[in-house]
Amino acid sequence: MAGIAALTMLTAACGTGSPESDAGTLTLYNAQHDDLVEAMVAGFTKETGIQVDIRSGKDFELANQLVQEGDASPADVFLTENSPAMVLVDSKQGFAEVDAETLAQVPGQYVPSSRNWVGFAARSTVLVYNSTALTPDRLPESIMDLARPEWQGKIGIAAGGADFQAIVSAVVAVKGEEAAAEWLKGLKTNAKIYPRNGAVMKAVNDGEIEAGIIYHYYWYKDRAESGANSANTELKFFGGKDPGAFVSVSGAGVLKSSKRPEQAQQLVKYLTSKNGQQILSDSTALEYSIASDVPANPALKPLDELDPPAIDVAALNGPKVVELMQQAGLL
Repeated sequence: MAGIAALTMLTAACGTGSPESDAGTLTLYNAQHDDLVEAMVAGFTKETGIQVDIRSGKDFELANQLVQEGDASPADVFLTENSPAMVLVDSKQGFAEVDAETLAQVPGQYVPSSRNWVGFAARSTVLVYNSTALTPDRLPESIMDLARPEWQGKIGIAAGGADFQAIVSAVVAVKGEEAAAEWLKGLKTNAKIYPRNGAVMKAVNDGEIEAGIIYHYYWYKDRAESGANSANTELKFFGGKDPGAFVSVSGAGVLKSSKRPEQAQQLVKYLTSKNGQQILSDSTALEYSIASDVPANPALKPLDELDPPAIDVAALNGPKVVELMQQAGLL
């Protein structure tokens, strides 16, 4: 299939199911990190005996493909890094409603008002800053302050990535389109553009820029490994319900066109179950577990200390964000 890579899980089955059962093989369109999803899917297959074929791509690449494929899509389940791509598919009536037992496993702030998909992981927006160039008292109070003239040439963003675009969607939701457009105009003047979050962090670490907007786990993962790209940096969590405290949700949904809806619902239920969430919490992904009361990895700043803005994840408008960013010259 054009634009996506296929990875077939060959995990040996045990537990209550059988790999030779009538359930067949589920097809999962995956835009989350492969290593994390492979580990969670392996746990699912071990527990249920249901095999899963993982086809990987990027959030909006796969979302647009699902919209184009419609009822002919081979996909049974869709996973994303960020929620705007889930909202796009949901807006085209692409998802079946999530089973009630699964919804009960997930706190309300991670469930869209449509109830047609659920969050299964989360990542916090942060400001990574060079700790030799900046002291905490010189950091911005709000992510909106980065559009001010004093930040010209000092900040970095990965404008073309789904992560940054999800953060922009939070600015739109909290501050409105007009304020978001002005903020993006300021970033066009102030920010240096990098291809990825990791490149933003490295540039901050190397002193090319003083600060950058990323998600938390890039920093935590680098510190857990060698610290090569983060040793000279620290993180600021904005808090105070600022749009810069946005917690982005990775979504999971069952396609309405799935030929194996019962097994597909089982997969989404597993991802949000205690067993699935424990795999996430124990993993090196260092994203937040959010369901079934499974505590997040203890290396992370506690989730209940983040104080993000209250946003209906169903309201994050990816196409509008792309339009605003294009108007600002950032895309």
